[in-house]
Amino acid sequence: MAPMPEWFDRALAAQPEEGSVEVDGCNIHYATWGEVGKPGIVLVHGSSAHLEWWRFVAPFLADQFRVAALDLSGNGDSGWRQAYSGEVFAREVKAVCQAASLGDLPFVVAHSFGGFVALETGHYYQDELGGIIFVEFTVSPPEDYIEWGLQLQEQGGKKARPTRVYDDLNTARKRFRFIPEQPMRYPDVIDYLSRQSLHEVTGGWTWKFDPGLFDLLEMGVHQRDKFVGLKCRTALLLGEHSTDEGAQSGPYMATLTDEILPIIQIPGAYHHLMFDEPMATVAAIKGILLSWIRETRQDELPGAMRSRLDDEHQTTNTKPQTPSPAGQKHAASK
Repeated sequence: MAPMPEWFDRALAAQPEEGSVEVDGCNIHYATWGEVGKPGIVLVHGSSAHLEWWRFVAPFLADQFRVAALDLSGNGDSGWRQAYSGEVFAREVKAVCQAASLGDLPFVVAHSFGGFVALETGHYYQDELGGIIFVEFTVSPPEDYIEWGLQLQEQGGKKARPTRVYDDLNTARKRFRFIPEQPMRYPDVIDYLSRQSLHEVTGGWTWKFDPGLFDLLEMGVHQRDKFVGLKCRTALLLGEHSTDEGAQSGPYMATLTDEILPIIQIPGAYHHLMFDEPMATVAAIKGILLSWIRETRQDELPGAMRSRLDDEHQTTNTKPQTPSPAGQKHAASK
């Protein structure tokens, strides 16, 4: 077996600080990397996932950003709710931005179902965001929309079945799968994720996500219109070989925005592109966000450079002059 790339051990060695915040009576778990005071990023995972989906991306953003990743309610180590909604998820993202000290106008980077959460966050809090990068999440025309929520209604009133309880941890870990399924070139990543996706319960081990999350949640036919109504900056990041049904409307979004929307495709990547090509994902996110920061602060740049040059000149002029060896010899000969 080929050795894992350098990024694997570096990411695991970069241990985050963990925290929690209560939102509408539910405990929301999050983790942070990077220094307070740098531009803020909040990372939002997809369906039946958790913040560890960003494990191999977040540490490599932290040199230039203050980064937080959260477990949405019903996922990971956060609490569960009787019912979920886009507005509640948006409040969770906003609360984590504040609790994690992400500063003014933080950026949202959201994967898959997390893109729906980011869309809702932008809908309710767009004036308080620096921008949104939708990762493997697209909006489609209303006539093509498929509702993934309201499963209780769809199933004739039958609630989702509880997740299966496995007798032992190793048996459970072998059942871990990506949705949609895709090739995985790094088995050590699967080993790590599978362990982070399970917790011990009475009788054995089971998955951390709430199987009833989609029973009452309505994602809504108005996603296209909510996207059009966003005032904050937006961009789209896609995997070249993704088969996820919710990520196939990139061409429509390009046409909808008259080709102005930045759309970046990660070559060779599938739906879970942060595991296929984590360093390419990092570079794409940084490139988008740093360009947005430059645009926002463009007027400050000439003054900042002049001030820096003035400081350099002042430092140079105040340094004590050391006589050259030739000058020292000449003075000694007098």
